[in-house]
Amino acid sequence: MGILSRFADIISSNVNALLDKAEDPSKMVDQYLRKMAEDLADVKTETAAVMAEESRSKRLVDENEKEIAKYTGLAKKALLSQNEDDARVFLTKKQTLETTGAGLQMSYAVAHENAVKMRQMHDKLVRDINDLKSRQQVIKAKASVAKTQDRINQLTAADKAEGSMAAFDRMEERVNRSLDEVNARAELDSKPVDEAQALENKYKSSDIDESVNDELAAMKAQLGIN
Repeated sequence: MGILSRFADIISSNVNALLDKAEDPSKMVDQYLRKMAEDLADVKTETAAVMAEESRSKRLVDENEKEIAKYTGLAKKALLSQNEDDARVFLTKKQTLETTGAGLQMSYAVAHENAVKMRQMHDKLVRDINDLKSRQQVIKAKASVAKTQDRINQLTAADKAEGSMAAFDRMEERVNRSLDEVNARAELDSKPVDEAQALENKYKSSDIDESVNDELAAMKAQLGIN
C-alpha cells in the first residue's frame, strides 16, 4: 500500500537523533512538531481506513466459514437420509466455498498485517509527539542558555580580561604615585619645628605636675594620711 511506503520512515525515525544533529534544536523542535502533527493527521485517516478493511476482510472470512459449516451439515443430513446425490451437491458447494475461503484468508492476513503496521506507526508517532512536547521547553531553555554563554565567553575572553586587569593596575599605580606626591608636598609646606618652644612646653608640663604633687601632699596632711 502507498501509505505504508510513504510513512515507512516513521517506524525507524529517531527524533532524539535528529535533534542532536540539528544546528539549532530550538527551531528544529517547532518544525518537527508541526511536521509530525501533519503526519499524525494523515496516519490517523489511513489507519482508520486500513482497520476498516481488516474488519471487512475478517467479516468475509467468518461468513465464508459459516457457509462451509452450513453445507457440511446439510451433506451429513442428506447422507443420514440416504440421499447421496444431495449430499454430493452439498459437498461440491462446500469445496467451492473452501476454495473461495482460502483467498479470503490470504486477503485477511494481508489486511491484518497492514493494520498492525499502521497502528504501530500511529502509536509511535503519538509517543514521539508527546515526548517532543515534554522536551520542548527544556530544549529551548538549553539553547537560550547556550547562546547566552557563548556571548559571555566572547565578552570575557582571556586576553580581554588580562588587558582590563593591566589597565586597572596602571591606574592604581598612578593614583598611589599622586598620593605620595601630595603627602610629600604637605610635609614640605609645614612650618619647621621650634625646638625651644617644644622644650618650653615640656618644662611647663613639669611645673604643672609639681604643683599638683604639692597640692596632693597638703590634702593628705589635712586628712591625716601618711
